[in-house]
Amino acid sequence: MKRRLRLEIQGTVQGVGFRPFVYQLATALNLFGWVNNSTAGVTIEVEGGRSPLNLFLEKLQAELPPNAKIDALKYQYLELIGYNNFEIHASQTGEKIAIVLPDLATCSECIAEIFDPQNRRYQYPFTNCTHCGPRYSIIETLPYDRSLTSMADFSMCADCQREYEDPGDRRFHAQPNACPICGPKLEFLSHCQGQENTNQSPLEAAIQYIRDGKIVALKGLGGFQLLVDARNNKAVQQLRGRKQRPDKPFAVMYPDLPSIKNDCFLSQLEEAFLTSQASPTVLLQKKKEFNLAENVAPHNPNLGVMLPYTPLHHLLLKSLNFPVIATSGNRSDEPICIDETEALERLKNIADGFLIHNRRILRPVDDSVVRVMNNTPIILRRSRGYAPEPLTLKRTLSKNVLAMGAHLKNTVAIAQKNRLFLSQHIGDLSNQLTLQAMTKTLQKLSQIYDFQPDIIACDLHPDYLSTQYAKNLAQKLNISLISVQHHHAHIYACMAEHQLESPLLGVAWDGTGYGEDGTIWGGEFFWVTKQSCERIAHFKPFPLPGGDRASREPRRSALGLLSQLYDLQVLKKLNLPTIQAFSATELELLLSMLKKDINTPFTSSVGRLFDGVASLLDLRQRESFEGQAAMALEFSIDGLQIPDFYQFQYTKNDSILEIDSRGIFQGIIQDLQNDLPKNFIAAKFHNTLVEIIFDIYLHTLKLGFNSRKNIVLAGGCFQNKYLLEQTIQKLESSGANIYYPQKFPPNDGAIALGQVMVVTGQAI
Repeated sequence: MKRRLRLEIQGTVQGVGFRPFVYQLATALNLFGWVNNSTAGVTIEVEGGRSPLNLFLEKLQAELPPNAKIDALKYQYLELIGYNNFEIHASQTGEKIAIVLPDLATCSECIAEIFDPQNRRYQYPFTNCTHCGPRYSIIETLPYDRSLTSMADFSMCADCQREYEDPGDRRFHAQPNACPICGPKLEFLSHCQGQENTNQSPLEAAIQYIRDGKIVALKGLGGFQLLVDARNNKAVQQLRGRKQRPDKPFAVMYPDLPSIKNDCFLSQLEEAFLTSQASPTVLLQKKKEFNLAENVAPHNPNLGVMLPYTPLHHLLLKSLNFPVIATSGNRSDEPICIDETEALERLKNIADGFLIHNRRILRPVDDSVVRVMNNTPIILRRSRGYAPEPLTLKRTLSKNVLAMGAHLKNTVAIAQKNRLFLSQHIGDLSNQLTLQAMTKTLQKLSQIYDFQPDIIACDLHPDYLSTQYAKNLAQKLNISLISVQHHHAHIYACMAEHQLESPLLGVAWDGTGYGEDGTIWGGEFFWVTKQSCERIAHFKPFPLPGGDRASREPRRSALGLLSQLYDLQVLKKLNLPTIQAFSATELELLLSMLKKDINTPFTSSVGRLFDGVASLLDLRQRESFEGQAAMALEFSIDGLQIPDFYQFQYTKNDSILEIDSRGIFQGIIQDLQNDLPKNFIAAKFHNTLVEIIFDIYLHTLKLGFNSRKNIVLAGGCFQNKYLLEQTIQKLESSGANIYYPQKFPPNDGAIALGQVMVVTGQAI
């Protein structure tokens, strides 16, 4: 007896070749009916006998296309209608809850085509199919149809249309389908003149510029990149000078895996991520025999490495056959450019030439960054290849929540019903341009899902641009605004990722977060229950002369720490690198500020402790990028493994344990005076932090709090490989269950996620 089966599917089922897969499966089983995209996902109706329908249902879930994922499937059997074939119907409108796929790296079949002289897409830099290519960067709104993407600007030629309509072709219903006849085209512009180089093809002109040591601004998948020969010391230094980036490491794009293995150590797990369809930048350890310019990643044992992930990259790197710097196309502290008009203006003093195209990028999507720590890939920057894949919430929300994130490494999040969408990496909100980028990102993400907030969450810090924006928006919309403590958000973000239940111990260590008491937090321990997130321990606060300036000058953090140990008049006579890093005038001024308590806020920040130790060891007195001193301290260990640690003590302040760092710094100074090696002191300091975490964890066990033995490690300090791995090793020895961010960044890139969790109570 024949029946009709109706299925409603939610998940990653648009832009992945799902409808062609359904079509081919249904026709192979001789079933009739239809399939279409909707704003909620995919709807299917098939008619046939019970046995083929059961087989259809089974194969539908077992044989999905490579990038497809089913989150929810509802089906019911209905009366026959009498379909006489199987068709792909036009998309339906309705409530927008379908998942937008991230941009995907070029698949092997498309790569083969662009290097095949007999193929009509030979050397075509915008080749794609249902398995790869642009998605999130080109979509206006749901459903995922060509007319609702920036590919609507290009009408398919007869050959492309034929592929699009052929059920047996892998471009069957591939929305960005294009070829040299009908698709986007390249153009090369010489340095800020707006004139095309007519002597060569655009691709050849760009290749020649890079070979000649010039800087090329490439309009890529989710924004502009700046490319230069990574072997050419002079060219790299020129890029540093023009971009005002004196020290921060550059990411490097290699032509292939063998060339990466020449310069870097590569594990199977790291290789798997490099070659995945997300194709992130992966941090790898450099070999001693390193074939790139030393100023690519100065004073850094690691290198950010990526492989070509678009046809244009493949064509460039194949011709060049050497690694290139591939860094974000922006000026210092600004968002990446996505439009050639703004790029020609903002990058005119950086790039010598511009390789552009006429496919609109609808939102900036920077490269993602991954580092393998503790044999686990950890996403440090979540953007291309990962965003905006949603997190499924444990409970359905009754109100829509917008979270504005933090100040550094900003992302925003929208949550509706049972899904939370965290935006791609936006950047540090240090100026109006990045604030505008945040605003546009929010508008575009909201547009996809017809999202309107009922509640807005923001950071507790009143001076953050994200907080001020949130206040203005809440007033404008006349809706509730809820401020969330920064470190609570760190803990709850990790809890949400791992679907953890309280009670547990949360450790949140970073550089800066506005505390509930008005001081700067950053070395916090919380006891998380269903009722609260209670601060049970923290580092004893110490003064930061000059306030925010201390985050850029480690010597100021060290001076504040030393002022807790010595009389100020004695302090200036100490023979320490920190003291010598100041002029006599500077030192007198700062000591006066400390004495009079002028512009010297107090902090419990572990990030500033790292800075202080780096200054005492004379590794870094000033920073040109965030985290530089802490990185230098981590790298200075240089593989040393020792059990030693410094002694530390606790005091009690209103039943909260305060970890007194004075003993730690007395020990460091003594070791310096005894001329112990810097790597020994650095390792010993790291080990001390591990011991402190372990000690507080045991403290919760003794008090009978932590019967589940659960502990969460979150915050930017846990991007430190040595600290994270040694902490995990120590805690595992006592049977602890350790959780740390993996799919979402440990740094402030996941603060928006945590804000949603706090506001909705999802994580507790």
